[in-house]
Amino acid sequence: MNMIITNTLTVALMLAAPHPYARAQAAPAGAPPAPIRFEDATAGSGIDAVMTSGKLPSTQIVEVKGGGLALIDFDGDGDMDIFMPNGATLADPEHGPGARLFENLGALKFRDVSERMGARPTRWAFGCAAGDYDGDGRDDLYICCFGADILLKNMGGGRFTDVTAQAGLGDPAWSTSAGFADLDMDGDLDLFVVNYLDFDRSMPPPPASFKGMQVMAGPRGLPARADILYENRGDGTFRDVSESAGIRKALPGYGLNLAVVDFDADGRLDVFVANDSEQNSLFMNRTEPGGPLRFEERGMSSGIATNIDGAGQATMGIAIGDVDGNGRPDVFTTNFSSDTNTLHLNLDGKFFDDRTAQFGLGAPSRPLLGWAASFDDLDHDGAEDLVVFNGHVYPQATKVAMDSDYQQPPLVMRRAGARFEVVTDPGAGLRGAHRDRTAVFNDLDSDGDVDIVVGELNGPLRVLRNMHDQSHDWIKVRLRGPTPATSHGTGAWVELSTRTPAPRVLAKRWIWAGGPFQSTASTEVQFGVPDSWKDLQLEVRWPIVKGPAGFAPHSEVKYPVTPGSTVEFVHP
Repeated sequence: MNMIITNTLTVALMLAAPHPYARAQAAPAGAPPAPIRFEDATAGSGIDAVMTSGKLPSTQIVEVKGGGLALIDFDGDGDMDIFMPNGATLADPEHGPGARLFENLGALKFRDVSERMGARPTRWAFGCAAGDYDGDGRDDLYICCFGADILLKNMGGGRFTDVTAQAGLGDPAWSTSAGFADLDMDGDLDLFVVNYLDFDRSMPPPPASFKGMQVMAGPRGLPARADILYENRGDGTFRDVSESAGIRKALPGYGLNLAVVDFDADGRLDVFVANDSEQNSLFMNRTEPGGPLRFEERGMSSGIATNIDGAGQATMGIAIGDVDGNGRPDVFTTNFSSDTNTLHLNLDGKFFDDRTAQFGLGAPSRPLLGWAASFDDLDHDGAEDLVVFNGHVYPQATKVAMDSDYQQPPLVMRRAGARFEVVTDPGAGLRGAHRDRTAVFNDLDSDGDVDIVVGELNGPLRVLRNMHDQSHDWIKVRLRGPTPATSHGTGAWVELSTRTPAPRVLAKRWIWAGGPFQSTASTEVQFGVPDSWKDLQLEVRWPIVKGPAGFAPHSEVKYPVTPGSTVEFVHP
């Protein structure tokens, strides 16, 4: 209790003074920004799939989280394909309609190649992660399930095989999200799995009460499950090091999501875990190069575990961006209705500060229940905007009964000066009320702007095209490398700067594991480039990784770079 009070008072005192970087990431002055507009391009896209998760109306907590999505270049052709693990029903959680895989053909057209996958799981699945766990140059898939998780090895040619048992995986706990990343800096991808709770479908818990109404029970009152850290042995197998690495020192939480990012810029990847209805966890990486995995849990002591009131929240979605322009990754999270979404600024790599109200992100989110979220420069004015997808968990939710409707529209916010403002008309693609849950964000049609695929609870996937109409006001960055740890640059940061009239950083992005919600963050970096930005330079810094000269980070600069181009960096 004393810790919470002290943290709250400290934050309150810090809020009294303006943040020194509060305006650094504001959109530059000049011509008015282009409108943020999306159209629904699902019809004719080739994506025709319904995301199954129980039945409507939902009656138990296992039915309300929805499924996941993954961006994966399974065929190695340079663009991102779409994988949906899909769910099932309480009547038969082992035999749902099955996973779906869509090959990107370009121009926002996809081909359904699900039938040729070979191993096509039907178990009730939630989130997923993509990464080359065995170093064969092809990205594989880890699927989080209600039941034993599944590892699919990419055999090439669009075929996958189930290698869960051979890899030493298959924990039976209900897992929700996962991320591949090189946490011990040895060049291969380790695996962090976020677990939720114990749910026995044969003995479901009795109903609970919310705002005077009878609703489904959970998560409170149900046993939470501890998260799991798997070390990659480098031979195609994993071992559970959760205890020895310090993950089990944290109390088990109702985990829903994660972000694997180097929060303190020491070259080692840390893990933020979003927990439902309680404080969040922050595992700071203390692993010594060449030594065993070791983490220190610093959620409460860093200030990121709770909001400004010292309260744990029902955290779902995660977005990572440099909101205040101090060069460090800030954390935005989505939460339950009658609460607000939360922005934690990363002050110095050690401490975080809830600045939700300062940036105008609180009040617009209060009547909404948020899920997937992402920072992206949607209008190419140089500042990242924000999209949040929403939908309530209780079918009986209405504004009158619960201050929040069951189906809800997306929340789209443009960066305007030192704050964010609601975009009232973001186009037909981002209008209308849905039961949205998961989403992935990427330039899927290779025209320089960020498109979206969104998954709705027991509803069709939607493909949303960004209608930004300028063709040369962007720069994209791809990272490559010879090892699984460097192949997509997971954990790296990319910085865009100008040399004119004096050297100045313009924007910074991170490539991180985890995703918007039960999904994967894009490994391709995008910058909007307004006309006022000239004489541009890119710098990339990879995290520490073992190489011929030992353990070291690697950085590289490219100058000049031209708007309207894709720049590739290759780790040696």
